[in-house]
Amino acid sequence: MAKGNSAKKVARLAQKGKSKKVRFQGGTVFPAVLLVVCVLGLGLIFYSRSETDTTQVSPTVNDHWHMSYAFNICGEFQPNLAGNKESPLDPNYEKYRIHSHDDGVIHWHPSSVSTGRKAKLGIFFKVYGIEMTDDKIVIPQDAFGPGNPEVETVYEEGEYKCEVDGKKVDGVVKIIEWKSYDDPVSAGKTFISAFDDIRITNDQMAFSIAFVPDDLDVGLPPSASELPELGGIDAGTTTTIAGETTTTLAGGTTTTTLESTTTTAG
Repeated sequence: MAKGNSAKKVARLAQKGKSKKVRFQGGTVFPAVLLVVCVLGLGLIFYSRSETDTTQVSPTVNDHWHMSYAFNICGEFQPNLAGNKESPLDPNYEKYRIHSHDDGVIHWHPSSVSTGRKAKLGIFFKVYGIEMTDDKIVIPQDAFGPGNPEVETVYEEGEYKCEVDGKKVDGVVKIIEWKSYDDPVSAGKTFISAFDDIRITNDQMAFSIAFVPDDLDVGLPPSASELPELGGIDAGTTTTIAGETTTTLAGGTTTTTLESTTTTAG
């Protein structure tokens, strides 16, 4: 009989337990506060990342930077890329606002999609139709002006050969970067892959884009020695007074020559 009573008690307790609810001590206030704190914390993290990416990292849309560049094929620097892409407006120029002036200089006055950490060398290649992969450079027809080259040229490792001392030797693709145009040659940093992702981090950098024998040293681009002047003319103003032209460069340098026209560079 005792066993029967015990079984009935257990059954009754089990039935009562089905109707009970588990509650946090202190009601629902604590979990609600915890949820609000978590949501606010996540919001601050996303906001912080957004601010860092768009407002604190240069270049910004207010910057106008200049970088020296050149293509070196088998030890010879090639002509500058032709066309400034401004007129008629090229779709990629319209999007990124990155271009050149036939002067061996990259002019970086970016739109919002080419600022901060999005400022990469691949944008310049895209504007001029240059294809860069880990093992080849593809240069479109007339990239260096009419007839230079007459057809699209592909410089591919294992396929295209450089001639050195009368012998055909393999070439490799690489880009040498200088953080400043006036760095010594030994300060260059060499990239052998992911060329499109090379960051534009400061004004007056220099890049030599090369397909050369692996052991060949590639120096600064020819335009590097004139980079301050080339960049200054682009950002300066030229006026004519009494037959003399005075050009004020960015940074305050002034030169005067005989001239008969008035031009504003920008």
